[in-house]
Amino acid sequence: MNILSDLLLQKQQPTREKKQQKGIQIKTEREIGIMRQSSRIVATVLKEIMGMVEPGMTTADLDAYAEKRIREMDAIPSFKGLYGFPASICSSINNEAVHGIPNRKKVLKPGDVLKVDTGAFFQGFHGDSCVTIGVGTVSPDAAKLIKVAEEALYKGIEQVKEGAYLLDLAGAIQDHVEANGFSVVEDFTGHGVGRNLHEEPSVFNFRTREMPNVKLRAGMTIAIEPIINAGSKITKMMPDKWTAVTIDKSLSAQFEHTVLVTKDGYEILTDRNLV
Repeated sequence: MNILSDLLLQKQQPTREKKQQKGIQIKTEREIGIMRQSSRIVATVLKEIMGMVEPGMTTADLDAYAEKRIREMDAIPSFKGLYGFPASICSSINNEAVHGIPNRKKVLKPGDVLKVDTGAFFQGFHGDSCVTIGVGTVSPDAAKLIKVAEEALYKGIEQVKEGAYLLDLAGAIQDHVEANGFSVVEDFTGHGVGRNLHEEPSVFNFRTREMPNVKLRAGMTIAIEPIINAGSKITKMMPDKWTAVTIDKSLSAQFEHTVLVTKDGYEILTDRNLV
């Protein structure tokens, strides 16, 4: 199984990534406070991008804006240069499921389904979040896909609390997606997040016995990020070695939040309603 977070945990990026500590990292109150700030930066940038996207813009325009805003808020783009990625956002359009590279030749058109994923590194800690944006007026089928993807994220988040298990949130996500006639991409997962952009554990969005069913503890910070397709769950890698597309060319949507596990539930650190 080609699980992104497992692969990335094997690599290091010298300027932002610390030496990977083994096991799950429980954050202190001080560290959580910093993560609230890094996550607020991410939420601010995504909210602004959601308000500015329109036909005729290029994904390179959005990338330049995101980098400028992240740096204006005294942070560093988490993605740029990480493992060789060349941009500050991932911008994936229509059948591009994840990790699309911004490009001046990629001009947004009415009806496009655009995924924008970004992160910010602030005072030693990362925040990470993704949204899917309908460009102009999208088809009813595309609108439903976007709606269900966002609902699935929150179905998973609602399961989060100390003592719950990853399979609790994975099952809630999968059930909601499949009940609406869509499929969950299994090639990529969410992940722990903190000093490193990708930490343990892998946060899967589907029922599986192939990854540890970790018990959640207060102080864990995880990035939950279901990717769902209108057709087959299978993706394939493009020649750029980054962009994953649906194998049947069906539309794909993704939402992601950085979430703190608390004793009684959760806190969405990248909540755009707070900015």
